[in-house]
Amino acid sequence: MTDITWGLWELLLKGVWITVQLTVYSAALAAVVAFGIGLARTHRRWIVRFLSGAYFEIFRGTSALILMFWMFFVLPMGFGWQLVPMWAAVLTLGLTYGAYGSEVVRGAIAAVPPGQREAGIALSFSPGQQLRKVVLPQAWPGMVPPFNNLLIELLKGTALVSILGVGDIAFGASLVRNATAQSAPVYTIILVMYFVLAFTLTRGMRAVERHAKAGVGQAPAKRSRLRLRPATGPAVTGTAAPAEGEAR
Repeated sequence: MTDITWGLWELLLKGVWITVQLTVYSAALAAVVAFGIGLARTHRRWIVRFLSGAYFEIFRGTSALILMFWMFFVLPMGFGWQLVPMWAAVLTLGLTYGAYGSEVVRGAIAAVPPGQREAGIALSFSPGQQLRKVVLPQAWPGMVPPFNNLLIELLKGTALVSILGVGDIAFGASLVRNATAQSAPVYTIILVMYFVLAFTLTRGMRAVERHAKAGVGQAPAKRSRLRLRPATGPAVTGTAAPAEGEAR
């Protein structure tokens, strides 16, 4: 590690920043796709379910690496314009992991008891109100742990972008290895970097999970107890006092 100069360390740190940006942008796109496709797969119309299911099967069954090549090299041939490598990578990762996330959304919504929907119908809620006020608040806590796993997988999947020349951690490590001719120290360093990033994301998602579960089944606010004034008259008991001369 002594052969790694400050300039090479700076190269690795810049790679960390690029990786963080890729993770954030791709996760934002994946969240939009996951909820959009996941909700569409539970739609009443069969054509909506068919199209969303086709999207899910296509992006789940294709390689993210090959799709990234297709976005960067093949797409310009058909449309006459080319994506910046950074955004080609974000688009590929967001669409791919969004397809996996849609299954999480669909499964969590399907796990909500049917009686909850019937309660929304009884309250004259529209389908949108049922989803927003009844279904999603109960399904959301069950989505957080699988989303945490997908987010970590997305973080590790950002290493694929180095093949497009994007200066992430993996790309920076390749340059540092070529400069120092040392593989073990360099890849040990980036292994630790990925672990630190993943651990930070896990801690953050655990906090989100606790917050989500706190909103479900939360105890109502305590009401102030009513204070009863003491009675000024004689105490009243459950049995009437016997009259004079009455047999006891």
